[in-house]
Amino acid sequence: MNENVDLRVPVLIVGGSLVGLSASLFLSRLGVRHLLVEKHGSTSTHPRGRGNNVRTMEVFRTAGAEQLIRDAASVLADNHGILQAGSLTGDDQEWLFKEIDPGGGLARFSPSGWCLCSQNDLEPVLVSHARAQGSELRFSTELLTFEQDADGVTAVVKDRETGEHTTVRADYLIAADGPRSPVREQLGIGQTGPGDLFHNVSITFRSRRLASVVGDRRFIVCYLTNPEADGALLPVDNEEQWVFHAPWQPDRGETLEDFTDERCAEHIRRAVGAPDLDVEITGKAPWHAAERVAERYGRGRVFLAGDSAHEMSPTGAFGSNTGIQDAHNLAWKLAAVLDEAAGPGLLGTYEAERLPVARATSARASARSGEHSHPGYAGSPGPGGGRKGGMLTVALGYRYARGAVLGVDPALPVVPEGMGLTGEPGTRAPHMWLGRDGGRVSTLDLYEKSFVLLCDARCPDWRTAAQQVAKRLSVPLEAFGVGSLPDADLETEDGADWAASHGTSAEGAVLVRPDGFVAWRSETAAADPEATLYEVMMTLLHRG
Repeated sequence: MNENVDLRVPVLIVGGSLVGLSASLFLSRLGVRHLLVEKHGSTSTHPRGRGNNVRTMEVFRTAGAEQLIRDAASVLADNHGILQAGSLTGDDQEWLFKEIDPGGGLARFSPSGWCLCSQNDLEPVLVSHARAQGSELRFSTELLTFEQDADGVTAVVKDRETGEHTTVRADYLIAADGPRSPVREQLGIGQTGPGDLFHNVSITFRSRRLASVVGDRRFIVCYLTNPEADGALLPVDNEEQWVFHAPWQPDRGETLEDFTDERCAEHIRRAVGAPDLDVEITGKAPWHAAERVAERYGRGRVFLAGDSAHEMSPTGAFGSNTGIQDAHNLAWKLAAVLDEAAGPGLLGTYEAERLPVARATSARASARSGEHSHPGYAGSPGPGGGRKGGMLTVALGYRYARGAVLGVDPALPVVPEGMGLTGEPGTRAPHMWLGRDGGRVSTLDLYEKSFVLLCDARCPDWRTAAQQVAKRLSVPLEAFGVGSLPDADLETEDGADWAASHGTSAEGAVLVRPDGFVAWRSETAAADPEATLYEVMMTLLHRG
């Protein structure tokens, strides 16, 4: 199977949308050579998938892309709320919430924040930044076949412009090839969940007078609930460009051809409540909302990520965010195994960690559709704690109860009741501002390319132990002494107690993974820090 190979790469990525491009960026940042193939000729041209939650923006921050994305999203930087209304001209209007982060409370949890950046604006940023990091991206290139054996994956890809076939040999394959994933189908991996939820047609249109109807209501989305013309209105530039999601019922025989320009324009006018509104239809794209999660996150040397692994209702923008975070979780593990810093068993923790998160998040997304009366959705809101329903907890506070973590009770729920982030193993490490080399960094800025051990600057034994273990195992492991001492590696601000914020003591230590999740912590001193840390790292990296 290794004969007649045209190209050899450690990783082949199939699919060049948000998740595949993110995987490419993360792998390049970690120095992993790879090839990405995407059958379409370019990135998305339709404004969709716009909500990027705080955790996604954190991982883009560590990958050096956060500000680039915010620059691309600047036109919608002041849009925050979600409005529900019978029309935009009547009295039946209610803000489901007016601010994403009222009072700025998120700042105590994260150095980042939500960002409204449509897929057609975000993907070009990822392409440019990934290529600047060394990524090889081939658009108009389609996966035709693949086979795997004990040592790797052999795939044949086709250049759709020239017709040229290339045989690629890779150690691993990441399938980010969408909800109808041919790769998942070939692997024989089934799906669980309710299935289809509803169908919409996304209509892009131009209207010069709609901005005056909207006024100063800077919403992310407005759910318009007129039973004769319901839908969701989304601004593209707050001036002339807009998107409207209209319910579509193919199960009743309704076809896409039924959505003529005249019908769409009239539907929008009635939904908005402005009979004389100027509406110029510029595009239409059908989409299907579903709740499905793959039974497995891969097989052998092939891994699923994004929509190939899970489909979610778009309400709350959970789907793309979960997929990007899939890619982030998988990237560091592939890098560790390819560098021979970890055993292949580490890759099994990808499914153990991400599959429960997908199940919990997809259920929450469906409940959110009921809470917001999303056009076309007929389900009930279900449990979820009201309209706000723990959005931040789902987006940022989830935990890995099993996987490459030690000291976690596997019976704990994936999504806790409330936000904590106090350094518990399996949770995203706490954010804390620290001084470093005359500058200011978040603890989260430390986590990308290696394990990181945090300990108190007054107790150097842990630092020494980390240095010795890194040498013994030949693995990337950094250690920082934290505190207010002149020789501290990282200086706390305003008397902040780093140990208390991380759930440990001045004699203890906290070990954080490259993806920013706490792998293990010791709340007290160890009799032999080096021996303790050596065993911990051996276990986490599946080298025992």
